Amino acid sequence: MSNDPLLQPYQLKHLTLRNRIIVTAHEPAYPEDGLPKERYRAYTVERAKGGVAMTMTAGSAAVSKDSPPVFNNLLAYKDEIVPWIREMTDAVHEEGAAIMIQLTHLGRRTRWDKGEWLPVVAPSHHREASHRAFPKKIEDWDIERIIKDFADAAERMKAGGMDGVELEAYGHLIDQFASPLTNELDGPYGGSLDNRMRFCFDVLKAIRARVGDDFILGVRYTADECLPGGTGKEEGLEISKRLKQSGLIDYLNVIRGHIDTDAGLTDVIPIQGMANSPHLDFAGEIRAATNFPTFHAAKIPDVATARHAIASGKVDMVGMTRAHMTDPHIVRKIIEKREEDIRPCVGANYCLDRIYQGGAAYCIHNAATGRELTMPHSIAKADRRKKVVIIGAGPAGLEAARVAGERGHEVVVFEAANDPGGQIRLTAQSERRREMISIIDWRMSQCEKLGVTFHFNSWAEADTVQAENPDVVIIATGGLPHTEVLSKGNELVVSAWDIISGDVKPGTNVLIFDDAGDHAGLQAAEFIAKAGGKVEIMTPDRSFAPEVMAMNLVPYMRSLQKLDVTFTVTYRLEAVEKSGNELVAHVGSDYGGIAKQRTFDQIVINHGTIPLDDLYFELKPASSNLGEVLHDQLIAGRTQTAWRNADGKFQLFRIGDAVAARNTHAAIYDALRLVKDI
Repeated sequence: MSNDPLLQPYQLKHLTLRNRIIVTAHEPAYPEDGLPKERYRAYTVERAKGGVAMTMTAGSAAVSKDSPPVFNNLLAYKDEIVPWIREMTDAVHEEGAAIMIQLTHLGRRTRWDKGEWLPVVAPSHHREASHRAFPKKIEDWDIERIIKDFADAAERMKAGGMDGVELEAYGHLIDQFASPLTNELDGPYGGSLDNRMRFCFDVLKAIRARVGDDFILGVRYTADECLPGGTGKEEGLEISKRLKQSGLIDYLNVIRGHIDTDAGLTDVIPIQGMANSPHLDFAGEIRAATNFPTFHAAKIPDVATARHAIASGKVDMVGMTRAHMTDPHIVRKIIEKREEDIRPCVGANYCLDRIYQGGAAYCIHNAATGRELTMPHSIAKADRRKKVVIIGAGPAGLEAARVAGERGHEVVVFEAANDPGGQIRLTAQSERRREMISIIDWRMSQCEKLGVTFHFNSWAEADTVQAENPDVVIIATGGLPHTEVLSKGNELVVSAWDIISGDVKPGTNVLIFDDAGDHAGLQAAEFIAKAGGKVEIMTPDRSFAPEVMAMNLVPYMRSLQKLDVTFTVTYRLEAVEKSGNELVAHVGSDYGGIAKQRTFDQIVINHGTIPLDDLYFELKPASSNLGEVLHDQLIAGRTQTAWRNADGKFQLFRIGDAVAARNTHAAIYDALRLVKDI
């Protein structure tokens, strides 16, 4: 038996959990018709295979039709969900893990124009800032109906083989009853804490009456809303004690904060550049005060922090949820004493930001997550060893090198720079994005173990590549900033990269024209503003930085607003000309009828990248496939067989931004799905 605190079993009522690490409830947005079909099941089972003690699905599954998910959630009010739940729970149990599901009624945290277009209900008419729906004040018959819906849904989940259900309280309807900020009811469900808690206890009693005592029941709730007039720490502690004393639940899952705004949500679930485990000590206080099984998760990305959480007795079960999206095999690697092989969560939050924007969850640097039906988490050996030459050691090139090395190929990488990383090394210059460099460091470590040969400070020419006698050549040279976007004056502007890298000194009165909408524009703005410059960010779009997405935008806004940066939307920079020591910006609009002139001392363009593809086109005539990628084979996961040149000596491919400007995830996905079949 290991002495590692994380590997000790834990007895939760009748349920023996094999270790202390859980995946807390989250909705990856993989359901089909609100049901956990093959893709959802494969994703969930992979974490069970990796050794986690318990995985919780849904975040959260809707119990009522007037709780329509604003993104693709499970629909626990459907009877037809039961057999799909059963297939998933059976598969998870076969791997030795427990499985629970989180149930909710969203209350005001949704929209009336989703699902069946039913009115949103809440204990007041106050809308939630994030979802903007003005709710109907809930009536007595609504309350009765929703309590029954919770019980019905829990009964379905038990019939589907779940080990238990967790109620999502914080930010959702249960919490909207509990918080004095959102409960304006009179009578039995409003006013005193007793009355505000009544709805929660009525739901718990109804569920317990249906599922019996041999079923785990827990609540994920806020014990401190961190809002003036809301549930404070003292009242939160009282709520915690009352939940325990009710005898209705088996554990507490504690969070701190509120999720009604993007900023509040980001403080509850911090991203890169923010402190790790910011609420762990608070959860420990609740655990000490209640002496009751306590779970907690909030940016606990590494094994050392998780181990401390358990060893110090702060919590009984520690959630590493986003970490398991990055590497589903964390526990197995701990058991095998291979912690250095754990793929690190870098807190980029690409997963959650995609969900909140209506997409499916993908990890920024594990392209197999959410694609378990088609992409491998573990790379199989190739039938025949080949020589693979890769040009470029950015995220695409390093992923190609890693996967080719895992396949057993001889791999050689040429990189023009002193160090690996490409655009990630550049973006990591920003303090808030420093964690991104772990994407590179982990791949370099894996490549070194696999015997990959690197040539840095090596500008590869066509002759250099062909002298290696390769079987496969992969161009991963990335791109260069594209600033040639003006009708006049392109030579007068600089790129966002120039500012971030320090190659160009920031000006004092600066316009950043950003129609790429990614991190580089905001990073450049922050660099300049912190250096004392006056900054205006202009975009032709109706919102700025749309590629950064909601939660990643929060830390930028907190910084840039304090620095008095100006944001101007719906205007386009058309031309620039020099006037003495000043630059005159000619500004128009895609909407027409506008022609303005503005004066600055520096103008920065952020318009993405243009492929650095000269080497690809030099090598193309000598390749057997002439660079062709057969998309059907790529999508189906089959070896590329294009043959267009009988005299060709090698296959040639290009990936990442060497093809077109995209993002880190796209670059890594390009590499994985191509090279896994070489």
